[in-house]
Amino acid sequence: MFKCEYMWRLIVNEGDVYWNMGLDEAMLELKRKGLIPNTLRLYVIKPSAITIGYFQKVMDAINLEYLEKKNISFTRRITGGGSVYHDAEGEITYSVIADLNFIPLDLQESYRFICRGIVEALHILGLEAEFVPINDVVVNGRKISGSAQARRGDAVLQHGTLMYNTNLDLLENILKVSKEKLMDRGVLSIRDRVTTVSLELHREVNKEEVLEALKKGFARALHVNFREEDLTKEELSLAKELASKYSSREWKFKR
Repeated sequence: MFKCEYMWRLIVNEGDVYWNMGLDEAMLELKRKGLIPNTLRLYVIKPSAITIGYFQKVMDAINLEYLEKKNISFTRRITGGGSVYHDAEGEITYSVIADLNFIPLDLQESYRFICRGIVEALHILGLEAEFVPINDVVVNGRKISGSAQARRGDAVLQHGTLMYNTNLDLLENILKVSKEKLMDRGVLSIRDRVTTVSLELHREVNKEEVLEALKKGFARALHVNFREEDLTKEELSLAKELASKYSSREWKFKR
């Protein structure tokens, strides 16, 4: 048994990519102002979409022609890191929004600390996983989760993915990764670099069991209890306002 020392809020929801990225930023800003409690949010981006890192160049990160052909939306995150395919039928995104005094101040250690939630969730599902710096979780040497972080004042937002049944063939067609980066990882293609919970367990895993594992995994890792609640009026209002930024061409093609 583990000791739960704190009560956190839990939000479980879904929505399009612009609203979800707007909500993550809204929650970070409201946490900075001390207006919301420490929160774990588990969500599905629906319909499927792409997010790219704040510092990425669009043309280097994603195959725009393929996205247009498949009518898949994309936007830029406020966090760094690489491009991500959020499969509505095979991936859950998590966000941890917390006070900085709750997590290690050192960036690398804070990733390790929060990503333990993913490692624990995978253990609950029956997989041995490990955290690999800077911000990945791997199973059998293949990436199954990546995370990114932003900080404002005394608040931190860390969000990331857990691929449980992601269409990896589609992912490979959408994302661009340089041959040099792949070679550094000892692989020849994106498809060789990543995996999913379903592939590793040799059975099709559903969203509900992954959600339950994530709730338990983060509770264990952070030593907290969760109370599921609704978003506040302030969060909904600011998220709606910010969603227009994330859907704008100016923001998406910032680089």
